[in-house]
Amino acid sequence: MVDARRTYGAGDNRVTALDGVTVSFRAGTFTAIMGPSGSGKSTLLQCAAGLDRVDAGHVVLTGIDPARKSQTELTLLRREKIGFVFQQFNLLPSLTARQNIELPLRLAGRTPDPAYVDGVLADVGLRERAGHLPGGLSGGQQQRVAIARALVTRPEVVFADEPTGALDSKTSRDVLDLLRRMVAERGQTIVMVTHDPLAAAHAGHAVFLADGRIVDELAEPTAESVAARMARLEVAPC
Repeated sequence: MVDARRTYGAGDNRVTALDGVTVSFRAGTFTAIMGPSGSGKSTLLQCAAGLDRVDAGHVVLTGIDPARKSQTELTLLRREKIGFVFQQFNLLPSLTARQNIELPLRLAGRTPDPAYVDGVLADVGLRERAGHLPGGLSGGQQQRVAIARALVTRPEVVFADEPTGALDSKTSRDVLDLLRRMVAERGQTIVMVTHDPLAAAHAGHAVFLADGRIVDELAEPTAESVAARMARLEVAPC
């Protein structure tokens, strides 16, 4: 993403969500996107993932410029190369954990390989819960299903928007440990928006936004270093 700009509304209601953002996410890394409310975190995620288009600047997603693709081509790109994990798990309540995980493959017209799906279930610690409906799973287990669903197509990048926001602290740690393990063991690339310094500390890199601009970055962030930087941003936004 180079000099990306995104505005919403017009006239007195015009809001600049991204104001010349330049950032890149290297393959096989875990990046946390942080900033005060209204800083542009979710807009950055949506534009980087091809869910929204920038007004100016340039975005490259897995080597492809989304601006040059039709909506149909973008849908195929997201289906084949991008994974998404959200705060609300977005599971289909009438499908089992296994069926929810297999869904992206079936939507792409691919027949799921049972052994491969078993492996994905094992990766997220849910092999024994494969036949359960979402209503029979805890919040953390449902989020693990959502993560497995995002990983099952072997995406190049997984975008996560507040993936632990609906979870308690212990379950959040378990989910974040899982995401970090996916980076370490599978070489997965993960970009995560979060407001939580403890969550950001699981990432290898943190990027801070304020008023639609990148104002700081931290390598190997800790909860303390992230909280200190966030406190400065809240008091005196850059």
